[in-house]
Amino acid sequence: MGKDFEITEELPVDATPEQVWEAIATGPGIDSWFMGRNEVTPGPGGTVRTAFGGYAPTLPITAWEPGHRLAYGEAPAPDGRFVAYEFLIEGRAGGSAVVRTVTSGFLPGDDWADEFEAMGLGLALFHRTLAEYLTWFRGRTAVPVTVFGPPIGDWPHAWRLLHGALGLPDAPRPGDVATFTVDGVARTGEVFHVSIQTLALRTPDALYRFVRGFTGSLVAMHHLFTPTDESAAWQSWLDTLYAQDPA
Repeated sequence: MGKDFEITEELPVDATPEQVWEAIATGPGIDSWFMGRNEVTPGPGGTVRTAFGGYAPTLPITAWEPGHRLAYGEAPAPDGRFVAYEFLIEGRAGGSAVVRTVTSGFLPGDDWADEFEAMGLGLALFHRTLAEYLTWFRGRTAVPVTVFGPPIGDWPHAWRLLHGALGLPDAPRPGDVATFTVDGVARTGEVFHVSIQTLALRTPDALYRFVRGFTGSLVAMHHLFTPTDESAAWQSWLDTLYAQDPA
C-alpha cells in the first residue's frame, strides 16, 4: 500500500519573473527561503542539490526554461518512493508574477499518512517563506541556519515553551508580534505563518522558522540576511529552552 500524491499552490508575488527565477533556480536564491544549503548546476541536464541534516539528495533537472518553468526530481527508489518539484512562473502587469508550484510523487508503505501530513505542512511553510522572501528580501542572499533541538517528549508543552520564549500567546496567529532575545540581542518580529507543526516569524533582517522534526526534535530553520552565522547561538537557545522538557 502507498499513496500517489500531487500538491499544488499558486503564489501571487510582488516580483518579476526574473526575480522569481533567481530565487528558485540558483543556490543562493534557494538558500534564502527553502532549507539547508543548496547548489544548482544550471541548464537542461543539470542538478539541484540540497544538504540538510545529513540528507543530501542530488536531483536531476527535467525542465529548464528561465523565467518560465523549472522542474527537478528524484528517480523512483526500489520501493517506488519519489518526489518531484515543478515551478511555473506567469508574469503579470506591474512587474508582479504568479508562481504555481506542483509537488508530486509516491509514498510507499502503510504508514504514509503521517509522512504525507508532515510533507504538506512543510510545503505550506516553504511556499509561504518564498512569498515572504520575494516580498521583503528579494535580491538579497540569506545565511541559512539549521539547528536541531533536544528530543521532545511532550509536544503541546514544547510549543507552549517556544511561544512563551518568543513573547507570543499560546495560540499565535499571523500578524502577532514576537519579542525575544538571542545571544543578548533583543529582536522584534511578526508571525507570518503558523500550523500545528510549524511557526514562522519575519524581522527586518531575518526569517525565523521552527518545525516539528520527523525525528522527534524541534528544528530551527532560519534565513539570516546579515553576514553572521548564528548557528551556535540558536543551538544554545534551544538547548536552554528545553533543558527541563522530558524526552
